[in-house]
Amino acid sequence: MTNSLDPRKLIAEAIGAFTLVFAGAGAVIVAAGNANIGLVEIALAHGLAIALMVSALGAISGGHFNPAVTAAMWVTRRIDSIGAVGYVVAQLAGAVLAALALTLLYPEGLRAAASLGTPALGPTVDLLPGIGIEAVLTFFLVIVIFGTAVDRRGPHLGGIAIGLTITMDVLAGGPLTGAAMNPARAFGPALVSGNWADHIVWWIGPLVGAVAAGLLYHYVFAEEAEE
Repeated sequence: MTNSLDPRKLIAEAIGAFTLVFAGAGAVIVAAGNANIGLVEIALAHGLAIALMVSALGAISGGHFNPAVTAAMWVTRRIDSIGAVGYVVAQLAGAVLAALALTLLYPEGLRAAASLGTPALGPTVDLLPGIGIEAVLTFFLVIVIFGTAVDRRGPHLGGIAIGLTITMDVLAGGPLTGAAMNPARAFGPALVSGNWADHIVWWIGPLVGAVAAGLLYHYVFAEEAEE
């Protein structure tokens, strides 16, 4: 278990969350004003942001950048309670700073049209299915994180596999829930834009999916020595 109240780790977590929100929500904002930019580009922006930041900063903090991932690490005793709280605060702070940067730098009309890139349920998706979709998408993400970044037996791929999983998830669920898979990704834009519609979806769904994946990998797939 790691005590993670190291300022370098907290800064790395904030930068990773900042990058995800700035690139991901930024792509949503740009798409609102450009018919040539659609779901594929938005998915790639999210996936590349995490792939690159996990590769760059994973050696510093583990590259969580997501309160749901931190929760999975906490329930499997890979981070202590104080460290987990510090990570989540850093992640939320980075997400809020990114949303503020988008507000200052991106055109007002596009920001308003996209609600600053805040995730939203599709017109045919209700609250409970939305929570379920986010839980399943986050389950995929955390299984890949444990299999490629936590398990020493896994392939050493940097952040590529994790980024590809996020890209896959956004392609599969973006039009339905925004495919945030990350409470910080929803929280930053929601706080700055004031759009809190169905916000609980992007906390309950990712946390449930991440914890389920983490416990499954830890108790079923991980080697006894690592447990």
